[in-house]
Amino acid sequence: MKKAQFWQPLDQNRVLCNLCRFHCRITPGRRGLCGVRENRDGALYTLVYGWSIAEHADPIEKKPLFHFLPGTRSFSVATAGCNFHCLHCQNYQISQLSREAGGEIPGQPLSPEQIVSRALDAGCRSIAYTYTEPTIFFEYAYDTAVLAHEAGLKNVFVSNGYITTEALEKIAPYLDAANIDLKAFSDRFYREVTGASLAGVLECLRDYHRLGIWLEVTTLLIPEHNDAPDELQAMASFIVDELGVDTPWHVTAFYPTYRMNDVPPTPPKTLLRARRIGQEAGLHYVYTGNVADVEGESTFCPQCGALVIERRGFRLGTCHLDEGKCRECGARIAGVGLD
Repeated sequence: MKKAQFWQPLDQNRVLCNLCRFHCRITPGRRGLCGVRENRDGALYTLVYGWSIAEHADPIEKKPLFHFLPGTRSFSVATAGCNFHCLHCQNYQISQLSREAGGEIPGQPLSPEQIVSRALDAGCRSIAYTYTEPTIFFEYAYDTAVLAHEAGLKNVFVSNGYITTEALEKIAPYLDAANIDLKAFSDRFYREVTGASLAGVLECLRDYHRLGIWLEVTTLLIPEHNDAPDELQAMASFIVDELGVDTPWHVTAFYPTYRMNDVPPTPPKTLLRARRIGQEAGLHYVYTGNVADVEGESTFCPQCGALVIERRGFRLGTCHLDEGKCRECGARIAGVGLD
């Protein structure tokens, strides 16, 4: 247990948590929506500091990040808990565990120093805070990120995009890249399926872009929930207008899970349509994911159309780049560490 950051005292020993955009008002003895930040006698504590529930050396492409240190591995860590309550959560066994286990916080001790050491031993180029929501274990991620940068490692968030501006600005000097879920372009979807608001996510995406953190966006397409062409067009337009045409957009397939077992998997044609919509909106890099034998995993030069990075699942094939530039026409391909 460690005293939390980003909170302020209120009357009657209540506290206001300012770490994420829910701004929970928490009475003594209770926790915020994340289930892992608790008011103890008028002070807010994080219950997951140094308490890992998952760790693994993953391909960076699994995050997914296609334009950040391609072909490298990222040491991935998580704690229990999440501030969203997504009905279709793919990692609900750990993200929702602190609530469904009656308040118990499962995990194993793993210090920031140990994370950095294990990342280096595994030959990783970065550390990814992922699997659950990194915002809710901010203090743990921040201390690890500072040590990681001192050791020459990069830091990556895989996030739902609901951190406050204040918290993001603090970790920004040590945060090199992020993949943010833009789950839909409907406030109704966000409120009914995740418990959050669309406006908060959009503002957070703007913050990431403003702070110069390399950003990629993922949308899981759920049949008849967020896959209508007009909604996808609005989403693509937002990315173009607010984040820039070089922002990679990953449109990925849904499979029945958790509390959405009655929804069918995403048809491949839906992914291809979404990819086409993104390209027609002006995005240079639109990728399909979570389904085999569907075009859209490789990177093509936006200027001449030549294949520059071939991908098969999480594996790289041939690469036709020289110092981050297309070998055919010399156009620079957007990203970090492409050379």
